Amino acid sequence: MRLLSLRVGAVIGLAVVCVAFPVRAESTLATLLDPYFRIQTALTDDKTDGVKTDAVLIAAEAKSLGAAGEPIAAAATELAAVADLNAARLAFGKLSDAVIAYSESTKTDAGDGVTAMYCPMVKKSWLQKGTAVKNPYYGKAMQGCGEKKKKAA
Repeated sequence: MRLLSLRVGAVIGLAVVCVAFPVRAESTLATLLDPYFRIQTALTDDKTDGVKTDAVLIAAEAKSLGAAGEPIAAAATELAAVADLNAARLAFGKLSDAVIAYSESTKTDAGDGVTAMYCPMVKKSWLQKGTAVKNPYYGKAMQGCGEKKKKAA
């Protein structure tokens, strides 16, 4: 009987914690967007410094989103394994697709000042802060190539 009451108490306690402190998709998305924006900035500047570290951070954070975060985690893991700038840009495109799809499917706001951009040359989108185009797919060669799609979900 005592064991049963301990189990019931544990279940009630867990339920209270889950209700009082729910995991919010917005806060998790915001947490993984910080390293995402650092990667976007590095690629815009034709650099790969810090890309691997930030991709690993994104993958770890995406895992806390459960099944919905799996495409983000997979794309971030792929990005963490690339060896050069061109491969990083291709992998960043997959990561961007996954992050944007997650944001749209869960109706999770990407945050104030976050804009979805589109590059017609590579036919890929990305998220960035601000409205001045900063193209990560072409970097300094065509930094202003692209157009604002909309405010991110």
